[in-house]
Amino acid sequence: MVFGYTDALVTIATINLDNLVSFYTNFLEQKPTKLLPNVYAEFQLSGLRLGIFQPKNPHQTEFETTAKSKISLCLEVSNLEIAIAHLSNLGYPPPGKISVASHGREIYAYDPDGNRLILHEGIGD
Repeated sequence: MVFGYTDALVTIATINLDNLVSFYTNFLEQKPTKLLPNVYAEFQLSGLRLGIFQPKNPHQTEFETTAKSKISLCLEVSNLEIAIAHLSNLGYPPPGKISVASHGREIYAYDPDGNRLILHEGIGD
């Protein structure tokens, strides 16, 4: 590898940091592994780090658009119905129905900022 990267992480920008960190703390049932109040939070997931940051003032308008993001946070779950119930209990029920694809069952949901979550249960899981 030419530039020798050592890790990867996905980040979500938000102007509502406390609200989104609270949602992911409850949804993932874990506290952030890193937390800088009003700046950044990071969760360690299996095989992935998820960072949530608040953009600095000059850049906040870039993230205030109402257009849907083209990026999805896909989480493989062991029981799709339990995951749906958990999201619903948090006040964010998935708007659609479970669909079946070649790779298993899945459902789309959204976090408080409208970022797409895809909950996926593999075939035979």
